[in-house]
Amino acid sequence: MTAGANGVPREITDGVIPGKNYPNHEGIDFYHHYKDDVKLFADLGLKCFRTSIAWTRIFPNGDEDEPNEAGLKFYDDLFDECLKYGIEPVITLAHFEMPYNLVKKYNGFSDRKVIDYFVKFAEVCFKRYKNKVKYWMTFNEINNQSFFDNDFLMATNSGLIFKGGENREKAMYQAAHYELVASAKAVKIGHEINPDFNIGCMINFTPIYPLNAAPDNIMLAERLMQRRYWFSDVHVNGVYPENIEKYVTRKGYREDITDEDRQILKEGTVDYVGFSYYNSQTVDIKDGDVDGDIRVEKIVAKNPYVKESDWDWPIDPVGLRYSLNWLNDRYHLPLFIVENGLGAVDKVEADGSIHDPYRVDYMRAHISEMEKAVDLDGVNLMGYTPWGFIDLVSAGTGQMSKRYGFIYVDKDDEGRGTLKRSKKDSFGWYQNVIKTNGEEL
Repeated sequence: MTAGANGVPREITDGVIPGKNYPNHEGIDFYHHYKDDVKLFADLGLKCFRTSIAWTRIFPNGDEDEPNEAGLKFYDDLFDECLKYGIEPVITLAHFEMPYNLVKKYNGFSDRKVIDYFVKFAEVCFKRYKNKVKYWMTFNEINNQSFFDNDFLMATNSGLIFKGGENREKAMYQAAHYELVASAKAVKIGHEINPDFNIGCMINFTPIYPLNAAPDNIMLAERLMQRRYWFSDVHVNGVYPENIEKYVTRKGYREDITDEDRQILKEGTVDYVGFSYYNSQTVDIKDGDVDGDIRVEKIVAKNPYVKESDWDWPIDPVGLRYSLNWLNDRYHLPLFIVENGLGAVDKVEADGSIHDPYRVDYMRAHISEMEKAVDLDGVNLMGYTPWGFIDLVSAGTGQMSKRYGFIYVDKDDEGRGTLKRSKKDSFGWYQNVIKTNGEEL
């Protein structure tokens, strides 16, 4: 995946093309800096660190008979370093890192065979780290692929590359089914390996508001919530919700689903719901049809009551409290906010300081709403990990200039820089938030 920008999509190329910039290939070089970075995390006061095990480091092609020992050893060392400081690893198994060979050979999860490759990868990780990692998630933001017209989201979520002419929605429903079966199989195996494992799902949660009280807009928002969150329904309940069963039957989608699949889904339900929250979304039906082929990008409306970030994302702290209540009412499981943060442009002053009051304002407002959800609404919230503690390549745009961290990394969008780490003002603020358990915001 090449670099992109706001309004400029990342490009997925067949191999590395000379002259193009692939920022994820080096990232912030955590591989060589992890000891110093984890020490900074400990200084920040972190009690847990969410990261992922790159599938490609364990099975570079995805279909090898034996795992790559060097990759396994790296994560042993990383987890040992975290545990040395009392930091619990919180691990995502598939975070947009499918081996490209599986994309080329099988078109990702469009082929049932890829279920077994993922389950093998998961089992290897569960066995290797059963005494070092307690908290796991299977697929990162699995429901992003509900935006099936987006090439980037389809490729990163399920490895589907479209050549033109395919029914994208149909392909998405079939691939997502295979992913959900793979997840359920992995959850069941993980619990057998270590009954003390906490294994969750991970979804992107973006609540959808109707622009106004027009009944069609209310129904539109409900329909879109159904189309976006049935993934977690299956993760939690082990069955497809009625509205999706009716929809895929009516459309003739997801042709390959077996009785054995349905049993596996029931046997591999998750222990908690992990989710990202960055913003809400508002829709207006205009001249559309709530029962037709809805394209979200054509009905998105600006919410007059919220501001937006430099990347046009609505900033809606109350939406986090709403999300926590919605998920709590629906699933009655522990919830884990595993991503929440503000992408912004940071300036390094002449003296090396980085003043980011906008990030503090964003975090303070969201943590305040989180506190209300726990104290006033009774939400069972097990943890909170901002995205991210340290600057990194933005998944959406491939930019370094869209910065999220409390720790600045000296690298620009062209890949230039020393990779030096520096504390922003927000570092000291969040350090005190952790120290006071949120009493001082």
